[in-house]
Amino acid sequence: MQRMTGKRRTAPRSAPGLAGRRRIGLGLCATLLGAFWPFGQVLARHVVRPWPAGRPAPPLDLVDLDGKRWTIDALAGRVVVLNFWATWCEPCRVEMPSLEAMAARKRREGVVVCAVNYLESPDKIRRFLERAPFKAPILLDSDGDATVAWTPRVFPSTVLVGRDGRPATTVVGELDWEAEEAGALLDPLIAVSRKS
Repeated sequence: MQRMTGKRRTAPRSAPGLAGRRRIGLGLCATLLGAFWPFGQVLARHVVRPWPAGRPAPPLDLVDLDGKRWTIDALAGRVVVLNFWATWCEPCRVEMPSLEAMAARKRREGVVVCAVNYLESPDKIRRFLERAPFKAPILLDSDGDATVAWTPRVFPSTVLVGRDGRPATTVVGELDWEAEEAGALLDPLIAVSRKS
């Protein structure tokens, strides 16, 4: 998991030392967590949280890399997997192949995966995709507002939205989307009738 350090209005720069500062921050988080975690247990790479009861879905109105507009309302009737990520986030990159495989396998069941990129330019994302192809739609959160509204500001964070347009669960951190745990999260949402 990687925490964003505050809402920025411009894309992060590739300044010397930025990667080092991120590694230091992650190392510090792991050290602090290790100090409070019982010995002999492995730290989970993710945490599953129910969406807060009574909290409505925040707005989502973004464009993808091709300029197509995506809104949460237009996706009603489908199970939506909103994955919030950035190219500099290593756990995001690790998670992407299983997310893409799940998207291809579950498409016929009405599942749509949208990868919401945080603050990065289309050119930077396209360069990243040349090295790590990903076929699901990539939505551009160019001002960061969607990420701030939908997530706890940790990457990757994934919100599962039911066919009724209501968020059900947030997965904070990296998850193997081909694993049994992911199926246990998605299958109840898929099972709900499209007419409900």
